[in-house]
Amino acid sequence: MMSAYVVMIRERTLDQDEMVLYAQLAKLAREGHQVTPLARYGAMETLEGSPAEGCLIHEFPTIKDAQNWYHSAKYQEALKHRLKGAEYRVLIVEGLEA
Repeated sequence: MMSAYVVMIRERTLDQDEMVLYAQLAKLAREGHQVTPLARYGAMETLEGSPAEGCLIHEFPTIKDAQNWYHSAKYQEALKHRLKGAEYRVLIVEGLEA
C-alpha cells in the first residue's frame, strides 16, 4: 500500500471572508478521514515558476483515501467557498513504496 499526498497551491486570494469560512468547513471535513498534515501555509521559497501565496500538503494512506476525502459531502460543501475565495491548483500524488 502506497501513501498519497494532496498538494494544494494557493495562487491568488479573491475573497478573504470566503477563505475564513472555507477554513472552518475544511477542518470539519477532515473528521473521520486518516489525514496527516505535513505542511500548512508556512514559510516557503519559490525556486522556479510563478510565486504562489501558499501551499498545503496532507498525507493519506492511499490515493483512494485522498479521493474519498476530496469527494466527501463535507469537503464538497467547503470547496464551494474555496472556489469563491481563491484560485488554487490541487493535486493528488502517489508516494513511493516503502
